[in-house]
Amino acid sequence: MRVHCRVVVVAVCFGVFLLLYFLGGNGGDEPPLREVEEEKDEQFPSSPQRVKISPGKESRGDPPQQVRPNRKEARIASREGNVSPKLRLKSVQGRSGSKVTRPEDMMHLAVVACGNRLEETLTMVKSALLFSIKKIKFHIFAEEDLTELFEKALSQWPRPLSSKFQYSLYPITFSVGNAEEWKRLFKPCAAQRLFLPVILKDVDSLLYVDTDVLFLRPMDDIWKFLKAFNSTQLAAMAPEHEIPKIGWYSRFARHPFYGVTGVNSGVMLMNLSRIRSTLFKNSMIASGLSWEDLLHPLYQKYKNHITWGDQDLLNIIFHYNPECLYTFPCQWNYRPDHCMYGSNCKGAEEEGVSILHGNRGVYHDDKQPAFKVVYDAIHDYPFGENLFQSLFYPLQTKFLDTVNTLCGRIPQVFLKQIEKTMKTVFEQKVIRHARPPNRQRR
Repeated sequence: MRVHCRVVVVAVCFGVFLLLYFLGGNGGDEPPLREVEEEKDEQFPSSPQRVKISPGKESRGDPPQQVRPNRKEARIASREGNVSPKLRLKSVQGRSGSKVTRPEDMMHLAVVACGNRLEETLTMVKSALLFSIKKIKFHIFAEEDLTELFEKALSQWPRPLSSKFQYSLYPITFSVGNAEEWKRLFKPCAAQRLFLPVILKDVDSLLYVDTDVLFLRPMDDIWKFLKAFNSTQLAAMAPEHEIPKIGWYSRFARHPFYGVTGVNSGVMLMNLSRIRSTLFKNSMIASGLSWEDLLHPLYQKYKNHITWGDQDLLNIIFHYNPECLYTFPCQWNYRPDHCMYGSNCKGAEEEGVSILHGNRGVYHDDKQPAFKVVYDAIHDYPFGENLFQSLFYPLQTKFLDTVNTLCGRIPQVFLKQIEKTMKTVFEQKVIRHARPPNRQRR
């Protein structure tokens, strides 16, 4: 009888132990998707904060300075003294106690928008966010009447997307020379890009793009070119043309330019720290000049000989300093010139377009419908919808109407890379959400 009672007691205890173990194990298991969402909620507040940039350089490996909200106007130091333009900064910052993004985990992208470029700029930003992996800090330089429109539009983007980026809005400013003259150089405000190393003193590296640029693959991929720079290179651009006999610079330029065909500045990767610390050779002073000291005298010397404004000045600078420039392939700055005179970008034919540059206004007319179809597909894509069903399939269907045009006759040039990119994004989401649940809580 006693043995029977002991057996019953042991069995009951063992059963209770198993029940507790089962309940404890299941309590520690949560669906991976819910776990990811909770991490996002801890790292990002529901709405952007107005902040003031702290002084000091964001060097790689150093943690970012903590920033406190400040509604006062920031003051910017220039060579003409202290001025106080209405510098509006909007950033999505982590809550105190949450994980902080390290500088090397953040990519920086700059764009300059004036006139009627609001929708075009927002579509560019959208394309960058759809596929990129690392978080992006956007530096948006805009006229005052566009600032509030940017703030309103970006604040309305859904939370999953807004958690992937920060942004700052800056007024159009020029530290040397006549501001109105700089502003009228070529297209409105385009010369602002020349002053990015001077204004963004806290940024180490940066990708500048024109408003009419679309990313068809992660921005992370072009960001990797920074690691390909040698010890003297401080910027990267693509050639203006692939064939010298039909290139603009090789036929018409009345000033020095880089290489055989010149370079196009619509997509420009920069190591700003190196630019700020370099003395550039030139035809005016034998000892060399810093970037900021070089800009105005260079413009004064060549202003009657340049056609494409700031791009021509960049070509002149790198003509005298070719060791400072890295050139990336044409598929990273694919323009109508690469197809309207016959296909002449072999990299795009083999790998597909990585970055589409719709200059000549081709997104908004019917001269090159292949470019317009891509722009419209990204512009009209509803956030959160399936990328294949709501972006790629409509793009593929509409592209069939362009196959008889000059740029649409080789569809894989436009479709190959974006299809590959979306497959990669889909696979990453499937693998991420299908990972085994984490049984250990910290």
